[in-house]
Amino acid sequence: MYLVEEKFCCTAREMYSLQRRLDGVLRADDNEHNDEGYLVSSLYFDDPADTCLLAVRDGCSRRRKYRIRIYNNSLAVIKLEVKEKLDAMTRKRSRQITPETLREIMAGSFQTDTVSPEDPAFLFHLAATTRTLRPKVIVAYERKAYLYGPGNVRITLDRHVRASRQTERFGTTDISYDALTGPDAVLEVKYDEFLPAFLKQLLELNTLQQTSFSKYQLCRERYAGI
Repeated sequence: MYLVEEKFCCTAREMYSLQRRLDGVLRADDNEHNDEGYLVSSLYFDDPADTCLLAVRDGCSRRRKYRIRIYNNSLAVIKLEVKEKLDAMTRKRSRQITPETLREIMAGSFQTDTVSPEDPAFLFHLAATTRTLRPKVIVAYERKAYLYGPGNVRITLDRHVRASRQTERFGTTDISYDALTGPDAVLEVKYDEFLPAFLKQLLELNTLQQTSFSKYQLCRERYAGI
């Protein structure tokens, strides 16, 4: 199912204010590690021509990103994800994988017998074999996430976005990161058919600057020559 995805640049002060408002109203995401949320680490893949990166830069109306995601530096939950964007809508196909499968993907030896276009493993394998996907960058940040059932609403506050080119160390704690040179905090609001009016008022979206903020793009562009 496609969801509307809206992004807004925030200052640290705005983030703090939003979190205080949302804490008493909405349910926190199940991945929450403590009151401040949890750490998200994603390993992004692209082909030698950087097709995914260029599609973001060019604002292509339809594009895909391929990534593996873990939480709190733990391999207890590893997700293989394919995120598709269609204009202002997004759709994410996600599948949990094992540490062994992660190692196979990192080594370029991943195989799958699935043939369903709904299975991210099939989509990833297809892109890997036809376009030679390879790990490009690790994107990490702290996330505080909230859920609201009506409208399938998901609100995330992402802080301290940072990048690393040490892709071979993904899944370990022995990774050095580089801070972004520009904005490193973003509010993301996702919903299917509608965003309840009380949430619009709570978030005061009319006072925030809407953006096309792409963590993948900013983290790739953190390094010269990209």
